[in-house]
Amino acid sequence: MKKFLALVMALAMVLSLGVFANADSELAGEYDVTIWAPEAAVELTEQQVADFNASNEFGITINATVEPVSEADAASNMDTDVSAGADLFFFAQDQLSRMVKDGAVTQLGQGAAAFVEANNNAAGLAAAKSGDGYYAYPLTADNGYFMYYDKSVIPEEDVDSLEAIIADCEAAGKNFSYELENAWYNAGFFFGTGCHNDWTSESDGSFTLSDDFNSDNGLIAAKGIYKLVSTDIYVNSSNADFASGSAVVVTGTWNFKTIQEQLGDNFGVTDLPSFEVDGESYHIGSYSGCKLLGVKPQEDAVKGAALNQLAQYLTGKDCQLARFTEFGWGPSNLEALEDPAVQADPTLSALNEQGAYAVPQPNIPGNWWDVAKVITTDIKASDGSDAALQAALQKYEDSMAAADGVTLVK
Repeated sequence: MKKFLALVMALAMVLSLGVFANADSELAGEYDVTIWAPEAAVELTEQQVADFNASNEFGITINATVEPVSEADAASNMDTDVSAGADLFFFAQDQLSRMVKDGAVTQLGQGAAAFVEANNNAAGLAAAKSGDGYYAYPLTADNGYFMYYDKSVIPEEDVDSLEAIIADCEAAGKNFSYELENAWYNAGFFFGTGCHNDWTSESDGSFTLSDDFNSDNGLIAAKGIYKLVSTDIYVNSSNADFASGSAVVVTGTWNFKTIQEQLGDNFGVTDLPSFEVDGESYHIGSYSGCKLLGVKPQEDAVKGAALNQLAQYLTGKDCQLARFTEFGWGPSNLEALEDPAVQADPTLSALNEQGAYAVPQPNIPGNWWDVAKVITTDIKASDGSDAALQAALQKYEDSMAAADGVTLVK
């Protein structure tokens, strides 16, 4: 571990000093590289590496072996053996803290960090940062959620009201799928009422959490959650459930094609609705998130610099647009986001609408997800009284105060 952390620091120093910025000959040569990419993206990644070889100005030739490893599995594989891991790898942003702690990703130097900041949106920047430094390159900014609905059940004039949608579903005998027994989804109600859940990752791998879910605003959020989970139409799911009786599903871009096929002409998609408590309206919030590209520390600093050039190419405008065209992945690149086809995509439009109410997902330790999902379980099991809902929030706060590796502040 110490060896890899030392390599991180050494390579970061080389890159930050700009040693290779204008020295094409220093990078020229062949490099054997292993890349982990999702199975569906292996072939496209191979083509993009070939395009980089043909177009880069440094004389770099990458001999790439692209292996099918999902973004969800990258961190656990690197945990097992960093030295045997890929040189470049796609991974989900919630794995970044583990990658940093394990010495599996290189902190970007000044030049690389400037590239990231100049070319990516706020969600991408938040996802790629740990502490005061950037440790990865944003690949997408589409890991959020919004609402798909059946237009034959939910009229357009009702889509902004949780209460109206619930009534429409009940009248039609249809379900409302929303995976609220999952902290990634239930946190949106708290963000919608003005609560905060701010994380700071420390150099020793621990975290500081500033959180006010257990508050007056948190109680309002809990009342909103209770409105849905206490009904007979509620289904704890983010799957494409229209074929099994749902008229509403809260999920993301990854279910677009399936849902479009299920609904046909009745396909509807929009941002999340608002809910009312004591005469006040609160728009449900959400997390926004990203996929990232990591660069493993290298013993050969020259190879490390060449890998960073490849990483910048693979996360640039053209490559992000190619993934959008091929897979529907939403870009983080600012120029790609302005592309007419991206602007016209219905799911990305809904995601962008919801973005006004979304919170960029920071690096969060695994124990928070386990604790926070129980908030909904306890709300659902309660009688809906203020005392019972407040008890659910107090239980959450007490659990986080006792969580390993987390310092809780109000």
